[in-house]
Amino acid sequence: MKLSENDQRLLNLLRENARASTALIARRLGLSRTTVQSRIERLEREGVIAGYTVRVHDDYERSRIRAHIMIAVHPRQAAQVAAALNAMPELRALYSVSGPYDLIAICSVPAVEDMDTLTDRIGAIDGVERTTSSIVLSTKFER
Repeated sequence: MKLSENDQRLLNLLRENARASTALIARRLGLSRTTVQSRIERLEREGVIAGYTVRVHDDYERSRIRAHIMIAVHPRQAAQVAAALNAMPELRALYSVSGPYDLIAICSVPAVEDMDTLTDRIGAIDGVERTTSSIVLSTKFER
């Protein structure tokens, strides 16, 4: 589906704050409130907007250890590995990627020792060949 520039701008504003009022969004977009409401309803109906989520405060995020864990998987075992990773609540997202690794897991834990334990658990999954972790030092922006 092709989205208009205003639809893209609307989605960006909702990513920043999905609880913003329709009136505030309308002012920022230079559109009427009813136009914005109609666009939101259409995007929801067409499945572009699949739902809304919670974003936690930056101070809370900075208090946690966050990392990207790159995972190489043995051939034909990606589905089994992904299912095992899905059962780990510390993982926020899992992406299939091109390049020397097959998967990238985005994770968040309270402390360094928890990250150590998590990476060991991931490495022990049958079908995981190797992992490499990159600790997130700071977030410059997030949408």
